[in-house]
Amino acid sequence: MPRAASLRCAERTQLELFRSVPGDLAPRDAQDLMSWPFFSLAKRKRTTPIAFRMGETWISVEAVPEHGMATIWDADVLIWAASQIVEARDAGGSPSRLMVTTPHEILTFIHRGTGRDHYDRLKAALDRLQSTTVATSIRQQHQRRRHRFSWINEWRELADGDGKPRGIELILPDWFYAGVVDRALVLTIDRAYFDLTGGLERWLYRVVRKHGGHQPGGWSFDIAHLHKKSGALSPLKQFAFEVRGIVRRQALPGYTLALEHAFGRERLNFVAVPVDPLDRAMRRLKLKPVDNRP
Repeated sequence: MPRAASLRCAERTQLELFRSVPGDLAPRDAQDLMSWPFFSLAKRKRTTPIAFRMGETWISVEAVPEHGMATIWDADVLIWAASQIVEARDAGGSPSRLMVTTPHEILTFIHRGTGRDHYDRLKAALDRLQSTTVATSIRQQHQRRRHRFSWINEWRELADGDGKPRGIELILPDWFYAGVVDRALVLTIDRAYFDLTGGLERWLYRVVRKHGGHQPGGWSFDIAHLHKKSGALSPLKQFAFEVRGIVRRQALPGYTLALEHAFGRERLNFVAVPVDPLDRAMRRLKLKPVDNRP
C-alpha cells in the first residue's frame, strides 16, 4: 500500500465516526475563514495562487490545474460541517473530524437543488476542497515548520453490497476542526447568505458579519484595504465598482451599507439592522423567527 494511502487509512481508524444530525440547524461559520483570502471569488476556474501577507498574518493557497482552487461557494460545505459540529457539541454529543452524511442533506442545508446536476456539482466542490492546499500563520504563529493542509483531507462515496448509494464520508483537517470546536471562533450567520449569488458579496458579507457583528456603531474599512484582503484577481478599480453596486443594492442581509470619501480615499461603512427583541428570543430558543419583511 502506498505511504499516503496507508496514512489516510490509519487516520480513519483512529477517528470516531460522526453521523450528521438531521434538522434545520442554525448556520455557523468559522471566524478565521470570514475575512481572509482563503477562496476564489470567481466561478470560473482559478489556478493562480493566493500569496497574501498583512503584518504578521500570511496565507498561501495553491490549486491544481485539474480542479482549480476551491471557491467561496464550495466553502458552503465547510459552513455545513461547522454547523453540524457546533450543534453536536452544544447538545452534549461527540463530534468528530470523520463525518458521514448524504448529499441531499448538504444540498438542502446550503439552499441548493437536489437534482442530478447539483449532486455532480457537489462532488466537484468536494474535489476542489480536497485538492486545494493551504498554509497560514493564523493560529500557528509559534510553529517554526510550515503546516500545509487541504479543506478536506479525503472524501469518498459509500455504497451497500448491491452498489446502492449510502451517502458520503469525509475527513476534516485538524486546523479547521480546532477552530470550530473553540466557542470563541464561530459565529452564527444569516440563512440568506446562501442565496447571495456573487462571490464578492458573499465574501463581503462574511467580513461585515465578523467585524460589524451587532455593534451599535458598526465598522468601516478602506476599499483598498478590502481589495487586498479579498485575494481577488480583479484590479482595484473593478473591485471598487463592484462594491459600489453591492452598496447600491443593499445586498447584504442584516446590514446597512454606505460609502464615504475622505482625504482622497473611499471607505465602506456598515452597521447591523436592529433585530426585533421577539426574533432574538426565538433564535435563542432555536425557533424560526417570523419574517415580516416585504
